[in-house]
Amino acid sequence: MRRSSDSKPRPLPTARNESFKDFVLDQLNELPGVTCRAMFGGYGLYQGAVFFGIIYEGRLYFKTDERTKLLYVKKGMKPFRPNAKRTLKTYYEVPVDLIENQEQLIAWAGKAACRERH
Repeated sequence: MRRSSDSKPRPLPTARNESFKDFVLDQLNELPGVTCRAMFGGYGLYQGAVFFGIIYEGRLYFKTDERTKLLYVKKGMKPFRPNAKRTLKTYYEVPVDLIENQEQLIAWAGKAACRERH
């Protein structure tokens, strides 16, 4: 475990997390300007300067708004919960079947990045 500036342990990247991150980035390779930065034990996804996604513990989450959140809820997805005390209700887990479908994943990622711009 690494220690952050507030001395709380945070997980080291594992091969599983790294390979999942690499797979997601490969799936998103046709979305212009996508980059990935390590943050808080996971990764942030950006399109240019727009933060639109989170990769954390082998799961992918996209930014939502009231309209797009319904698509995730309808598929049984939950909001991002990095710990027992915190839930980010604007980031929802992306369904696995969608992650495996490059065309659909790019469409959903585009909506997530676009929501952030408004």
